[in-house]
Amino acid sequence: MNFEYAKRVSRLPPYLFAEIEKAQKEKKAQGIDLISLSIGDPDLPPPDFVVEAFAKEVSNRKNHNYSFSQGEPDFREAVSVWYKNRFGVDVTPDQVIALLGSKEGIANIARAFVNPGDKVLVPDPAYPVYANGSTILCDGITVQMPMLENNNFQPDLDAIATNNVRMMFLNYPNNPTAATVDKTFLKKAVDFAKDNNIILCYDNAYSEITYDNYRAPSILEIPGADEVAIEFHSLSKTFNMTGDRMAFAVGNKQLITGLTKIKSQIDSGPPVYTQKVAVTALNVYKNNNQPGFLQKNNQILQERRDLLVDTIVKIGYPCKVPKATFYVWVDCKGDSMNFAAKLLDVGVAVTPGVGFGNCGEGYVRITFTQPKERIQEACNRIARAF
Repeated sequence: MNFEYAKRVSRLPPYLFAEIEKAQKEKKAQGIDLISLSIGDPDLPPPDFVVEAFAKEVSNRKNHNYSFSQGEPDFREAVSVWYKNRFGVDVTPDQVIALLGSKEGIANIARAFVNPGDKVLVPDPAYPVYANGSTILCDGITVQMPMLENNNFQPDLDAIATNNVRMMFLNYPNNPTAATVDKTFLKKAVDFAKDNNIILCYDNAYSEITYDNYRAPSILEIPGADEVAIEFHSLSKTFNMTGDRMAFAVGNKQLITGLTKIKSQIDSGPPVYTQKVAVTALNVYKNNNQPGFLQKNNQILQERRDLLVDTIVKIGYPCKVPKATFYVWVDCKGDSMNFAAKLLDVGVAVTPGVGFGNCGEGYVRITFTQPKERIQEACNRIARAF
């Protein structure tokens, strides 16, 4: 039997990351000690209070029933309190929805609002789910917004044609470039969305992974943002819970309602016990200061960052010191696939920038989600390779 994919699936571009994964497996099979600096998966463990909360909540038999599509009431209340403590923003629980990871919510928001043929503004380079999982799989039309270094990896909103544009994605602190923005840019983005009746989807998954006294803002801090915006957050990076698939979206009530309608047809929300754990996690924020565990984790990441950037710059490849995320975006001065292949030959895996879009060509993304001694060994190998 031969079954054809739906046309929308056939429009998906080749998934470069699958090929990279295949190449890495081949190197490991050859007995090469591979140091992976290609995946944005924190190696640091969840804090003890999260692990202890899991043990408690998963043992409660009442926590194994279905949840609500929008999430448990106490979880949505905890998110509301967290927003007030962290950003100084007042949101109500009906402006909150629980997600099975922010990736799921980002894909499903388009299902609720994008019609076939609608245009969606997508950063380039960017996390592939904006263009693929959200736009193409909803029969939308992807319109790339170039993110160029000479504009601080921010889209030129003044240069964008807005005819038939339904939705726009923005992501800061940014994956893959690690770029950050201030409230001046966010205000311009909100005004742009309002003036053109565009849904603004703001991916803020890395808001808590910051260095050098930088604090990432929420788009909902901008006056009028709640008229057009929905913001996505995740416990994955903040609490090192990537595999637990716990996230949330907050914003305009109509957007939250639309996303809830879609999710009610697809899933029944995250497990109740995971949401209970998330309540415990979010409640460690008592004000806008980083909790102690996060300060400690970010200090570890910052030391790794400094080691990695110092090596990359010394061997002659320009890169900026990131103020957030755990990525370094490196100008590789040529073909990003060739650069990555050369490093793979010495047992270091990085991600070619072209995998994030055409404007990512000429760069590679290097993560620092490995212990410091492995980062040091990777740096030694990189220096030898070049």
